[in-house]
Amino acid sequence: MSNYQTGILADVPIHSRYMFFSLHDSANVQAALGNLLTIVDGHDTVLGIGESALRALNSNLPGMKSFPVVTGPGIDIPSTPYALMLWLRGDDRGELLHRSRQLSAAIEDTFTLDDIIEGFRYRNGDDLTGYEDGTENPEGDDAITAAIASGLGNGLDGSSFIAIQQWVHDLTRFQSHSTESQDNMIGRRISDNEEIEDAPESAHVKRAAQEDFDPEAFVVRRSMPWSAADGEGLVFVAFGKNFNAFEALLNRMTGNEDGIVDALFDFTHPITGSYFWCPPAHKKRIDLSTLGIR
Repeated sequence: MSNYQTGILADVPIHSRYMFFSLHDSANVQAALGNLLTIVDGHDTVLGIGESALRALNSNLPGMKSFPVVTGPGIDIPSTPYALMLWLRGDDRGELLHRSRQLSAAIEDTFTLDDIIEGFRYRNGDDLTGYEDGTENPEGDDAITAAIASGLGNGLDGSSFIAIQQWVHDLTRFQSHSTESQDNMIGRRISDNEEIEDAPESAHVKRAAQEDFDPEAFVVRRSMPWSAADGEGLVFVAFGKNFNAFEALLNRMTGNEDGIVDALFDFTHPITGSYFWCPPAHKKRIDLSTLGIR
């Protein structure tokens, strides 16, 4: 299968720019999305469409829903829906800036740019805590199976569903712990990235072990660190053939499955949560045929 936006499964870039839009003119969504077809290639720029934009097109897309508000023991996970998301990927921040201006201008009559998050690769793909991110990511055919929808018909096969959260780290708090304590929070040793078999049940690796779910809850993560004047953290990005695996992971991490809260919440928390549908693509052209856009 090659009818998906190839940026979804490509390696994490050096720089990213995540653009989030609300909808201010529901009558012209079709025309605005049509404008994007000429400049979004699905690789350097990945397109995600939110529920409100789909509803404006009277589309009842199978599997699409709103990001859930989730509450666990001492945990509040927010839902911050947007109508549109553009994930810009590249190795030159200046080029990303100019590309984002072009994209915004193409849809400004219909969509309002509400937020931009600047992401970057840290070392070889590590989180700002220094631990490797995405160690258990499926690869190859397994990644396609986890992240790309199939068997749904033309215009839907090759699509993907993306969950995005902006997590804010308290690195001072994290670094106040001993290395052993940090390892036990993550569930891996920072020295060699090996999993700690006798780590506490609250360790993130144990909370989010995708193979331990029934059915297995594999997603393809393409998360990246972010930083700004008011803080830093991780843009958590998970692609799936639907939202089921992500929601299973979130439910367990917040303690709603067994009362054990993921140790990550000791030093980090999400301030956003959004779902988008990433349409299929053919030869670097986004396929919006299921929405009546060609």
